[in-house]
Amino acid sequence: MPDHFAIYEEEAARYHELIAKQPSVLDWIEEIRPIRGLDVVDLGAGSGRLTAVLADQANSIIALDAYEPMLHIAAERLGSAGHTNWSTQVADHRELPLEGHSADVIVSGWSICYLCSDELPDWETNIRQVMSEMKRVLRDNGTIIIFETMGTGFETPHPPSFLKKYYAALEHDYGFSHKWIRTDYEFDSAEQAEQLTRFFFSDELADRVARDKLVHLPECAGIWWLHL
Repeated sequence: MPDHFAIYEEEAARYHELIAKQPSVLDWIEEIRPIRGLDVVDLGAGSGRLTAVLADQANSIIALDAYEPMLHIAAERLGSAGHTNWSTQVADHRELPLEGHSADVIVSGWSICYLCSDELPDWETNIRQVMSEMKRVLRDNGTIIIFETMGTGFETPHPPSFLKKYYAALEHDYGFSHKWIRTDYEFDSAEQAEQLTRFFFSDELADRVARDKLVHLPECAGIWWLHL
């Protein structure tokens, strides 16, 4: 399995090339909480996957991520689109550089999971700290929306075993509602599909993509949301 932390630090542009092959999740977010006129925080914003589509509607949006190269791409995208209502900052999910009661919505896409694998001895402490910080930053009636993987290469949910306890905690310990969606990849060619899946996912998946000459790669994602 590739080193995702090294990818985020050293190959941010190629990572964005991969996720650009997936559909926008804006409609799913809007179904949970319309964004127009709200102050939004994107936690683990990366290259701006969520930030870029929410900036059109938000009053303001702050993109936070642990990896500055990822935020550089997000900033380039936001600037090129003519948005002026945004800012970026390097941050740890467990200690947000934001004032209390300063946001209406916090979104987080495919990010909190890196602190909450049950292979980490302190994963339960991590999730408590992240939840505490998000609730501190949100105003009354604020909303948290979290996206996480439910399996790449599958048409129905196959969550990674090391994240199942985290997902269960979101629902049973923290009161989140949950559903799953499809976030399939649509590549330009079978060659591109094989290269990008090998870059970020396992050799086993990339070998399957190459063998079957896949251009369409199914993926499932979970959405968890909580209205305060």
